[in-house]
Amino acid sequence: MTADPTLTDDLAHLRAMAEAGRNAPLLNGPVLVAASLIFGAASLLQWAIQSGLWQTEPMTQLWVWVAASVVFAATLFALIRQASHKPGFGSYANHAVGVAWSGLGFGIFVMWLSFLAVGFVSDNWTLMWAMPSLVATTYGTAWVICGGLARARWMNVVGLVAYAGAVLCGALIGRVEIYLVFAALLVATALVPGLILMRGEPRAAV
Repeated sequence: MTADPTLTDDLAHLRAMAEAGRNAPLLNGPVLVAASLIFGAASLLQWAIQSGLWQTEPMTQLWVWVAASVVFAATLFALIRQASHKPGFGSYANHAVGVAWSGLGFGIFVMWLSFLAVGFVSDNWTLMWAMPSLVATTYGTAWVICGGLARARWMNVVGLVAYAGAVLCGALIGRVEIYLVFAALLVATALVPGLILMRGEPRAAV
């Protein structure tokens, strides 16, 4: 009994598509770079306010982060549209990584809103000091997930750096230096890895 040539060709085509999807470069590098620059700048402004370098109203700190969130949301929308025209955008790896980062990102946003609610209700803003540790832990988890999906050990290393940074930020709670450390952590776990991913992106549009 001979195999159906058409079926064999179809299976070969599907196998080739699966292989191509698995090897497709990750396209979330620009998003990571944008996040590091926007939120890193917000962290530095927070440090400037907390240290007294920038003399302003205390609530300005809230508006700094609100503005950063709005700018990032608009940038994210533009970057996703741009990425949708690149080869590999619809691959399993990029879809899975996108879902992981989106889910964890929304988690960070919801926790920030929760801490914000606690602050307004109780007039106690202490929980906000935990945000750098929360964000760093979330980044670490995202990188470990990405490392498993992309089979890239260097991503796991970035994840470990983020976890270590979360502990360091925890040790600095209550000290203004935490915002400088957090900004540096964003460089190490978002800016640099994002630039590495961008170097591997395809240039041609489809």
